Amino acid sequence: MAITSLSNDQVDSYRREGYLLLPEFFGADEMAAVDGAIREVSEAALASGDWSDVLELEPELQDGRPVPRRIYEPHNRHETFRRLGSDARLLDCLEPLIGPNIAAQYSKINMKPARVGSVVKWHQDMAYFPSTNDDQVAVLIYVDDATEENGCLQVLPRHHTHFFDHTGADGQFAGMVTEDLSDGRFGQPVSLAGPSGSVILLHCITPHASLPNRSEHPRRTLIYGYQAADCYPIYFGEMTSYGMTGQVLRGRPSRFARFGGPPPLIPHYEGMWKSLYQLQEEAKVE
Repeated sequence: MAITSLSNDQVDSYRREGYLLLPEFFGADEMAAVDGAIREVSEAALASGDWSDVLELEPELQDGRPVPRRIYEPHNRHETFRRLGSDARLLDCLEPLIGPNIAAQYSKINMKPARVGSVVKWHQDMAYFPSTNDDQVAVLIYVDDATEENGCLQVLPRHHTHFFDHTGADGQFAGMVTEDLSDGRFGQPVSLAGPSGSVILLHCITPHASLPNRSEHPRRTLIYGYQAADCYPIYFGEMTSYGMTGQVLRGRPSRFARFGGPPPLIPHYEGMWKSLYQLQEEAKVE
């Protein structure tokens, strides 16, 4: 572990670009423990015969067997994930970005198995959970080496101060940006490749995506959402049923909500809760 806090230059870069990559933040032993916990949780859920509350599976089989593409709320599944999510080194890096009072928001593990990893289309996280302010950071931890070939994260820098449209042709929340980002008007995507143990600090409005994994190597990412303690949800609907823990990890809870940032979009959606993958796969886009 090489970093315990952020330099002024790193903070300035995050505020300007909307993200920050910290290569090899965690060591090999820590990632080995995460690997073991992922396997333990996944195997137990699959063996139970009813994994729907724990896992989401890839639509394609791998070698004839079902393969998980997401673990829901891993902090509720294993002590390894609880311990890492409250690690002082992470909180030290978050403090200059969102302040001294830091609350947990959500956790998940996105997995791109070799040869079958699902694509994730462009989206902005806060479109899923409108809140009183945008002092929210997703911490993405690469469990495996992440490359363009196995679907590392892509970001669109300097677009974390406004929202793109996430509405489908039917007027419903599509779970993805429905404007055309491919013609260069908004700049070029940046691929954030990094070795195992690398950490990405991602602003909650930074557009991001990832390509499918067509390599022979898996790409698993452990993700924690954090927010300032005075950031409160203003929307409780189908899209927020998986998160919003609100547990204060450092500092004090806030009695008052603080308002700031761009006016948040409110997703219009009718139906049962669906994951990001399902929403994007089923979206009706012109």
